[in-house]
Amino acid sequence: MKFVVRSIDELRQVSDAIKEKSKNYKIICLDGDLGAGKTTLVKDLGKVLGISDNISSPTFSIINEYEDRDHHPIYHFDFYRLKDEEEALDIGIEEYLYSGHICIIEWSRMFQDLIPSKHLEISINLVGEKNREITLVEHG
Repeated sequence: MKFVVRSIDELRQVSDAIKEKSKNYKIICLDGDLGAGKTTLVKDLGKVLGISDNISSPTFSIINEYEDRDHHPIYHFDFYRLKDEEEALDIGIEEYLYSGHICIIEWSRMFQDLIPSKHLEISINLVGEKNREITLVEHG
């Protein structure tokens, strides 16, 4: 599934599609260059999923935990600053990934071997100065 997004307002269609797919895919992997809009997409997705907290990038904390409107946890990871798989394992990544709750992972390709085979892959690519091409691929 592919979307071309020209403005933040157009992100909602992408977020709605991800929410629908999250019923079957709890692991959501986001990849794209710096500044591609990964965290912006997570913020919009959070609104659709019913997160009332302010969503911020977990670049320095590695993980942020939120709750949806039904009080289910949603985990938001940023692998950008992790040095190696061992560091990811030290924070207990496997417990989160196999918890049955939604896990949204920015920069997931850095440690692809840790990602369960069943996951939703989202790629964000810049097209021109302002447009984004967002591709959703189901695995497993």
